[in-house]
Amino acid sequence: MTTTAIRDIPEDHLDQALDLIHLVHHLAPAAPTRDYHRELLASCIRVGAYEDGRLVGLAAAHHQELSVPGGELPCAALDFVSVAPTHRRRGLLTALLEALWPRCAAAGMPLAVLWASESAIYGRYGFAPATETDRIEIDATRPLDLRIAPDPRPLRLIDPAEAPALLTPLYEESRTRRAGRFRRTERRWRFETLRLETADADSGGFGPTRVVVLGAPGERPGGYAVYRTRGGEEGGGAPGAVQVRELEADGAPAAAALWSYLASIDLTGTVRAGARPADDPLLQLAADRDQVRVTGTVPSLWLRLTDLPAALTARSWAAPVDLVLDVRDAQLPAQERWFRLTAGPDGATCTPTTAAPDLTLDARDLAACYLGGTRLTPLVRDGLATAHTPGAARRLDAALETEWLPFTGEDY
Repeated sequence: MTTTAIRDIPEDHLDQALDLIHLVHHLAPAAPTRDYHRELLASCIRVGAYEDGRLVGLAAAHHQELSVPGGELPCAALDFVSVAPTHRRRGLLTALLEALWPRCAAAGMPLAVLWASESAIYGRYGFAPATETDRIEIDATRPLDLRIAPDPRPLRLIDPAEAPALLTPLYEESRTRRAGRFRRTERRWRFETLRLETADADSGGFGPTRVVVLGAPGERPGGYAVYRTRGGEEGGGAPGAVQVRELEADGAPAAAALWSYLASIDLTGTVRAGARPADDPLLQLAADRDQVRVTGTVPSLWLRLTDLPAALTARSWAAPVDLVLDVRDAQLPAQERWFRLTAGPDGATCTPTTAAPDLTLDARDLAACYLGGTRLTPLVRDGLATAHTPGAARRLDAALETEWLPFTGEDY
């Protein structure tokens, strides 16, 4: 009888692992992307499912730093999760994740995150969408009509190769305002955000990456946008378009200046941004909401609490709260217990207790609320959580509230 063994993947099996990953995810990357994937995988915690010495499944986790309310935390960023098509529905994913959790805990990561290629799978493993992104489209056939005056500082295009050093301070500042964002290395800037080394990216007819910066040379940038453009069709066909990958600004006037610039680029009639915060200031700045439309809202980063007390005590709290939580967590039985959460602006404690619970909720629902983007009260109203004490969910919502909604605009 053939048996499957779960064990660490050694470095000399990385190419075998990449072959499986690319098979499962239907990829045929050119050399630069394969090399980048290999580099990422080499730095991951890796567990594999082996059958007769052959790799038939794997799961890996990057060590990332994720912004959370009031700071940042190490997190296990799941990636490269793959099961050979010949070995699906045999419980391999469950076995791989059960092996991965203790390794991540030993590495000091109280959170786990992922981008769900199949959202139906990960809820049962304690994950839930913790951030959402909006797709925004601007009608750029006329000047962008805004309710405030744009920042008057000059705009200038810079060489994308110079962008990481110049823009990292502004990006890091944005991480302190919004939870759900990853710390970036220069390598990540170059390969993921700017796509300077991705030879096989689907261009969709769009040209190279451009970077526009608000502010004169030598002064601290007030904002930036990373974008590409595509020309229009000849003979009166579809107009050209601007595709915005990222836009950061130090305030509403700076954002107004950048959006106005993007909407004024010659020979284009549409500006599209595929990932913007649900409370993007542009939606309030637009004088004509028919000109600026949200064309879709999608879940983005999925989150799991792998060390519930450590995660809850590490974030900041907007209001005092003292509740006993009855947490249901079938995948991590050590967390399926009652916890007393006492938190407020001065800090928090979270300890096991035998006191009667105020709220009963699933670990995935607590994960959804952790960054401040989801409220618990509707979950109680809809029967997905139970409030044993009147007003308990409202008090926890008030304590979890953040000024800015969480946002995750990029993969890791």
